[in-house]
Amino acid sequence: MNPLTLRATLRTWAVRFTYASIAGHLLIGALLPLIVNAALFDGYHRGIEGAFYGADVPAAARAHQTWWISLFGPTVQAAAVWMGALAWIGSRQRNASAWAALIAGIVLWAPQDMFISLRMDCWIHVWIDLFALACMLPPLVYLFLVDR
Repeated sequence: MNPLTLRATLRTWAVRFTYASIAGHLLIGALLPLIVNAALFDGYHRGIEGAFYGADVPAAARAHQTWWISLFGPTVQAAAVWMGALAWIGSRQRNASAWAALIAGIVLWAPQDMFISLRMDCWIHVWIDLFALACMLPPLVYLFLVDR
């Protein structure tokens, strides 16, 4: 395979992977309000409640927590739409600025989110953030470099 064909193939797959990551955000955002009370997440909820309240968890704590998580779902969906628009611009126009904007958003969000989570000793959020960084940044950096 010649270098130009390889570069085009890698670019196509990086764009597809980016779209898949964005679709995942859209899906998770849509599902969060629906699955927040599933038994599968009881351990997660108890961990958050313990971090904030210790052993004396108020009765309304779970309702408050599920309300916030439910609100977060549409926020994730909206971010996915904006990410999708930037990815579409980057893909169609080979626009490095669009990829740079996606990178900047992730690099701005992740350290703050991890710091806030670590302050409450909420390691599950840190691991999720690290997973998102590891999945999303490499293809975006590649696309930025190829399209500049």
